[in-house]
Amino acid sequence: QVQLVESGGGLVQAGGSLRLSCAASGRTFSRYAMGWFRRAPGKEREFVAATTSGGATYYADFVKGRFTISRDHAKNTVYLQMDSLKPEDTAVYYCAAEAYGSLDRVPSYRYWGQGTQVSVSS
Repeated sequence: QVQLVESGGGLVQAGGSLRLSCAASGRTFSRYAMGWFRRAPGKEREFVAATTSGGATYYADFVKGRFTISRDHAKNTVYLQMDSLKPEDTAVYYCAAEAYGSLDRVPSYRYWGQGTQVSVSS
């Protein structure tokens, strides 16, 4: 059974940092892209960042320069380092794995985690 388990969310003040982790089990994703999405209250799930099996990275414009995605193939884990957080970054953050197609589209990913809440206070 494939599982993606996110951790590292929480409450932080504006300007602070958090590091999200997504540990995968039941399948090795080293040959596939993995990504992070988020859903803010009242909004659709949106793309945040993705990384390919070769290490290429892609970011939504609103996180460029603030967030960094990385992965550890040996641990089957993907990370999202979030710096200079803003109140508008408040959302549930989801890990996604095994993409087929555009990396910034929700339907492209086969597996999803349950999400972790990130709240940024002003």
